[in-house]
Amino acid sequence: MPTVRMVEYGEASPAVRAVYDEIMAVKGIDFVPNFWKTLAPHPPLLVEVWRSLRQAMQPGRLDGLTKELIALAVSATNGCTYCIRSHTAAARKLGMDDEMLGELMAVVGTFNQTNRLADGYQVEVDDQLMAASAGKPGPALASVSAALRRSRVASRKAQRSPRARARTAGHR
Repeated sequence: MPTVRMVEYGEASPAVRAVYDEIMAVKGIDFVPNFWKTLAPHPPLLVEVWRSLRQAMQPGRLDGLTKELIALAVSATNGCTYCIRSHTAAARKLGMDDEMLGELMAVVGTFNQTNRLADGYQVEVDDQLMAASAGKPGPALASVSAALRRSRVASRKAQRSPRARARTAGHR
């Protein structure tokens, strides 16, 4: 049971009703979900959350199904039953089947476990991962470059050695 009185469509102000209409149109549904009715007693919050969600869920580099799967993964991690049901329904509407749901939950479960282990052990982030996650060449690449430089320097030094000069002089 919500902690506030939900605003039903028939008793909503014109501004709230406009948001409800947009939610139903965008989501392709014929009802106002309880989540939105629960936010409606404070219309600025309703508008802010709807605008934010609508913007985040717009197709971009990630398609709608991918975004719903991410939302479902976050909802499962946070333990939000309402959100799990809402995003499962939306993902199914976009093509998610039982096998995809099982695979998603396996990934969610695995990474929730590994995240807790990494936090529990206070594992330091590898320099290579820090650089790669920032889109920079990592220390591994820097160490390869350094090794190549050392190799070239060593090669030049070897060419300047008395033995190398003698071999070169014999070929002239």
